[in-house]
Amino acid sequence: MALVNFDASAFVGDEELIRVLKGRSIPVDCSEDRALFYQGDDPVGVYIVHGGTVTIAMRTRDGDAVMDMKAEPGSLLGLPAVVSNSRYSLSAKAKQGADVSFVGRDEFSKMMLTEPGVAVLILKVLAAEVRTARIAACKG
Repeated sequence: MALVNFDASAFVGDEELIRVLKGRSIPVDCSEDRALFYQGDDPVGVYIVHGGTVTIAMRTRDGDAVMDMKAEPGSLLGLPAVVSNSRYSLSAKAKQGADVSFVGRDEFSKMMLTEPGVAVLILKVLAAEVRTARIAACKG
């Protein structure tokens, strides 16, 4: 199977959304290379990429690469899994020195209920991911 050319900007939230999420987040220790989550894991939260190198990948059941790319600063990783309470569909790994923070699932859920304006911003990111996935699938 060929790699799908997926637009990394689809994972990026706007400045207001990143600001709100960062205020509810905790830093992730990336003093060494670190797996943030693996495809198929139960969702524990959303990861925010602020800088450095973070890669995201998707594999088939046979282990063939479907997608492998670098996440851009402002990327929100794990968002679809947390919102839908389903397993992560990608794997994410941070390289040593990456600047990443984490918002746990419970904290994320509270935020969605108490700040409805944020929910709209979250929907925009999810819609961009869906749109980009459809475009990539058509180019397949």
